[in-house]
Amino acid sequence: MPELRKKRTEVGTCVELFAGGGGLAMGVHQAGFRPLLVNEYAKRAVETLANNPMPGGGNWPLVPGDVRDLDAEFKMLAGQVDVLAGGPPCQPFSLGGAHKGTEDERNMFPQMFRAIQEMRPKAVICENVRGLLRKSFAPYFQYILNEMRLPFVEREPGATWEEHNELLEKLLANDSVPPSERYIVQHHPVNAADYGVPQIRQRVIIVAFRADLGVDWDNFTPKPTHSEEALIHSMREGGEYWKLHDEVEAAPRARAISNVSKLNYDNAKVKEALTLQPWRTLRDAIRGVDEFEGNALPFVNEDAVRTKAQVGKISDHFGWPGARMYTGHTPNLLDRPAKTVKAGVHGVPGGESVMMMDDPEFDGSGYRYMTVRETARVMTFPDTWTLAGPRGEKMRQLGNAVPVKLAKVFADAVAAALNSVSPLSAPDEER
Repeated sequence: MPELRKKRTEVGTCVELFAGGGGLAMGVHQAGFRPLLVNEYAKRAVETLANNPMPGGGNWPLVPGDVRDLDAEFKMLAGQVDVLAGGPPCQPFSLGGAHKGTEDERNMFPQMFRAIQEMRPKAVICENVRGLLRKSFAPYFQYILNEMRLPFVEREPGATWEEHNELLEKLLANDSVPPSERYIVQHHPVNAADYGVPQIRQRVIIVAFRADLGVDWDNFTPKPTHSEEALIHSMREGGEYWKLHDEVEAAPRARAISNVSKLNYDNAKVKEALTLQPWRTLRDAIRGVDEFEGNALPFVNEDAVRTKAQVGKISDHFGWPGARMYTGHTPNLLDRPAKTVKAGVHGVPGGESVMMMDDPEFDGSGYRYMTVRETARVMTFPDTWTLAGPRGEKMRQLGNAVPVKLAKVFADAVAAALNSVSPLSAPDEER
């Protein structure tokens, strides 16, 4: 990846919890934050982090194990952390995870709040599923935000979360807690495709700054850089998309165009969207654009699918047989962003990992499973990043991850916001 070979200026320090396969940790690191501690519980994800060096060299400061056992480690880092980042397990709030919410033992938001209490970071970046914003979870989501605003107001033993939230709201209304003891918090519903990730991935990003810093986050909040309208234009009238993919024959090209709507060029929102870059597609990811520029993945033929053969030298690019399409199990289209990569019950999601080929006779069905590497690309993981475990475990790690590019977008913005009030390090200090 070209961007990983560039020298980076260190802008501060970070701690990463619930690191999983490393997407959020890598994005925050690429933004210039030096990790002091990286924690993960799952065995295969720990192996992935242990097997891959940090971009630019060096090993991750990995502390494996249950986050609930990290006490001395948190206390030792008090006052040293600029950014605390983490994506608490999302299954309690996702449709795929039975959405039990607060009753689910996998709800790890309380551990994020404990980390804030112990380390007192300047900023927090937290990613989770959009399901947190569902109406059924609205009261608890407001409680999450309130706890992050006042993390040092401890919940009384035996008190319900509703009772604790009532106390927090009273303190917030009275504005009686000093700035050094509270955080300014915002949440942002995002679609990763709007930030150049070749995938439709609806998430919520929570960003918090310690109130005594005086950060004006509104001046730094990332704005979308890519749009569906710009992609449609480049496929229909613009033609730029097909200049990049000039190998695509007339029939699949016509099929792709038929799958997108016509644009109303008189509409103000459409005009504004056309000023952005086109959404990146699955074909873009395989062909190699942006961070993968000029590095196309080799074609996976029918023999490779049937024999599960590795294709080319880039790791995890091997075929997998048995792809099917049926109701509720529809494939990815090459000329659209990939569908949301999901972990799946057993690490092997349904239609989210199947792709429609240009050749309708391919392998007798016109479909095949995406390779692990193709899936890693739509999560914007570098090709040098290897994943531990069998295929299902690799897919699970990717489905639970934060796209590296999305993580870097928000980490860059947080770095700029913090530097606007107090430079975090010497401007020319190299990693």
